[in-house]
Amino acid sequence: MTRARIAGTGMTPFGEHPDRPGRDLFGEAGLAALDDAGLTLDDVDEVFYGNFVGTLSENQGHQGPIMSEAFGSTAPAKRIEGACASSGLAIREAVRVIRNGEADVVVAGGMERMTNMGTAGATAGLAVAADDLYEVRPGVTFPAAYALMARAYFETFGGDPTDLAHISVKNHENALVNDHAHLQTEISVADVVEAPTVADPLGLYDACPISDGASAVVLTTDAYAEANDLDAGVAITGSGQGGDRMALQDRESFAKTPATRDAAREAYADANVTPNDIDLAEVHDCFTIAEVLALEALDLYEDGEAIGAARRGETTRDGRLPVNLSGGLKAKGHPVGATGTAQIAAVAKLLAGTHPRADALDSPTVGIAHNAGGTVASATVHVLEVVR
Repeated sequence: MTRARIAGTGMTPFGEHPDRPGRDLFGEAGLAALDDAGLTLDDVDEVFYGNFVGTLSENQGHQGPIMSEAFGSTAPAKRIEGACASSGLAIREAVRVIRNGEADVVVAGGMERMTNMGTAGATAGLAVAADDLYEVRPGVTFPAAYALMARAYFETFGGDPTDLAHISVKNHENALVNDHAHLQTEISVADVVEAPTVADPLGLYDACPISDGASAVVLTTDAYAEANDLDAGVAITGSGQGGDRMALQDRESFAKTPATRDAAREAYADANVTPNDIDLAEVHDCFTIAEVLALEALDLYEDGEAIGAARRGETTRDGRLPVNLSGGLKAKGHPVGATGTAQIAAVAKLLAGTHPRADALDSPTVGIAHNAGGTVASATVHVLEVVR
């Protein structure tokens, strides 16, 4: 079975682009990825496109062919929706068709534009990723849901808001050199703990921003990469997906995310690696507590031990396991449909040594990308390895 080689990556800057149509954003990312791969439109066999609220924000359904057309392609295209995990799922589909021999070159990516909806509109749009009957109608917003998860974690395992503040400070610091990041602002622990409360115990700096942007990745086969002399020295060698009950109230624990654990164990087995092999991770930190939950569900920490990882310096860029060197969702930004492929692009560049934070690493060979939807009712994990 062929590996899914990463031949090229492309991104728009993440931030506020209220006046740029979504197709314009995805066209830029798609063309940049193809240019990075050294391929042309004629090489593209299929397009997988992740998007969540585009039907509302773009007033446009049937977005697959429009987004493919945006970068000049007429290849068969499919829109995939899995809330904030939309493009993680798009990557998973792209890996599947490459491995099955159904395509030689696939573009997988995603886009989201939300700032044109205003804060209230974006909040309402994002809310449909929760259970409408049992969460949205009673008034549970996503900040409130993650605050409940943080409270449950503190009650079960301990920890406090200062532990979470160190995660925010770390990810903001990582984003300072990332020109595609939404927030390139240095902050302190005091800034975080003294910020206005959004949903107790989470404050303003515990939450990611509302972002616009697009990202894309070009995948190809071993044979196509070698025949066309492509610079594709990183491959996706493991893919996993997990699921959970939609509403928090129906789950066994608010302090654990079994969908991520299932996805991770499937991906590790698929790649024939263990958590001890992982050199770096990009995880879904839509809120600071989400990074803690992810690291434990990924089996990179025992339950109850990741809460102090950033505070102890273990997940900082000079720590034993650098996490979210891109800045993560917290500072790089979170245009939800684009997040999964942006994480893949970041890990690929870190492994290839072309990311601005790559100098923090000592010849890494294995990285992972974790993308989650809602309060982790959906999750994907992908293992990336250097294959030169």
